[in-house]
Amino acid sequence: MQRTAVLPYVQLLKPITWFAPMWAFGCGLISSGLPVWDRWPVIALGVLLCGPLVCGTSQAVNDWFDRHVDAINEPDRPIPSGRIPGRVGLYIAIGWTVLSLAVAWVLGPWVFGAAIFGLALAWAYSAPPFRLKGNGWWGNSAVGLCYEGLPWFTGAAVIAGALPDTRIVLLAVLYSIGAHGIMTLNDFKAVEGDIRMGVRSLPVQLGVAPAARLACAVMAVPQMVVIGLVASWDRPYHAGAVGLLLLAQFVLMARLLKRPRELAPWYNATGTTLYVIGMMVSAFALAPLIGAVELAPLIGAAP
Repeated sequence: MQRTAVLPYVQLLKPITWFAPMWAFGCGLISSGLPVWDRWPVIALGVLLCGPLVCGTSQAVNDWFDRHVDAINEPDRPIPSGRIPGRVGLYIAIGWTVLSLAVAWVLGPWVFGAAIFGLALAWAYSAPPFRLKGNGWWGNSAVGLCYEGLPWFTGAAVIAGALPDTRIVLLAVLYSIGAHGIMTLNDFKAVEGDIRMGVRSLPVQLGVAPAARLACAVMAVPQMVVIGLVASWDRPYHAGAVGLLLLAQFVLMARLLKRPRELAPWYNATGTTLYVIGMMVSAFALAPLIGAVELAPLIGAAP
């Protein structure tokens, strides 16, 4: 009985969506190059913040403000089905926001600032008057930044306790830009519904085929820049690995573009997986470079 009562609240927070920001958080940790074995309590709080808290908040906010649309398209969702009654969904979204900020405050000013920014985007994405999700250009940018860039920044800031190195921020931004293309692919599944509801996703604005080509370009170009940067940082093997992953994505993209609406879920399971593996490879490329800089003062001060 208790399990049945709790299930709607778990569904509201959509745990399956937590993986992407937690993975990016891990990339941030690794890219810092700093030892983690003595920082597990802080790291655990950071994972909790990026996944169940901030990402969970975004899902609760989205479900609350989409409750009327979900009553038509997904009536079995927790709020429109009545399993989460009244305004409880809104109260959860507000409470989860406050809890997220409290945890972020404990983790330091840079993490707190990133959390404020991410939560503001989460509310702006779904809630009026901004409702960024109504336009694919703005909505996909907000999601890409919240799922990739801010968690990457948070991971590096948590472990360093300071503003991350510029190179870390640069990689986080580039992979956030690429994630805009991934979000565009997610919009292919609801083109008719978006047209009826007035949602101006990129497949609606541009047409399915042009939107698919744009998504592929937006995913590929930042990775090309990453390859060039990693090579310029004297990490040729890591640059080569990211390059091979991108070449494999090109092969998959060629198939995707033949039938983008049918194959978008397939690409998200294959090409997007290669994309996030490249994120981790890039993080490992930076680790010894950033770690050497951060640890140098400590080594010099050792007796």
